[in-house]
Amino acid sequence: MAVTQGILPVGPLLALPGVYRPQADTHLLADALAREDLRPAAEVLEIGTGTGALALSAASRGARVTAVDVSWRAVATARLNALHRRLPLRVLHGDFTARTSGRRFDMILANPPYVPSPNKGLPSRGPARAWEAGPDGRLVIDRICASAPSLLRPGGTLLMVHSAMSGAERTLHRLEKAGLAGQTLATAVVPWGPVLRSRRAWLQKQGLAEAGQNQEELVIIRARAL
Repeated sequence: MAVTQGILPVGPLLALPGVYRPQADTHLLADALAREDLRPAAEVLEIGTGTGALALSAASRGARVTAVDVSWRAVATARLNALHRRLPLRVLHGDFTARTSGRRFDMILANPPYVPSPNKGLPSRGPARAWEAGPDGRLVIDRICASAPSLLRPGGTLLMVHSAMSGAERTLHRLEKAGLAGQTLATAVVPWGPVLRSRRAWLQKQGLAEAGQNQEELVIIRARAL
């Protein structure tokens, strides 16, 4: 499947230095969001908002959106983009579980860090927080899978994008164990970016990539709270 351009806000988005700009994974998730029946005033949570592109797409359809990011620069960027487009957007700084305690949502959008890394933990600062996710790329994905049931209202939907390198079947299994009904909604093959190219030898050693590989598969996971 080719990656479509999705339904993102018209015109360029401001991005302060170090903030993750919309890329193929963002567009793939935007396309999945556009296909969802999002009713006006639906409560939406975006985990890791970056520029706020996906949050603004939902807000433009009348949803009430809360966006969370661990980066202060991303928070400032998303707030500025919301002001520029005159769309209501609540943007919070910090860990998504801490900032949403006691709340439930009709939809969760997530483009989490998912690039496998030689480092065991998550970076505490810098732009790498947008993509580094531990040796198997699942440090944030697994937290989202575990937290989704308590964050979603009955019938609510999770839309999450990540690399097949991080294990789509593992994601579906974890969501099922957590009580959600999940499926792989869409896939797309895209060229490796500079981060993956820079750690080619390590990825091959870990069995996460084959010799000569220069593309990765992105997956959209859709899960529904029963």
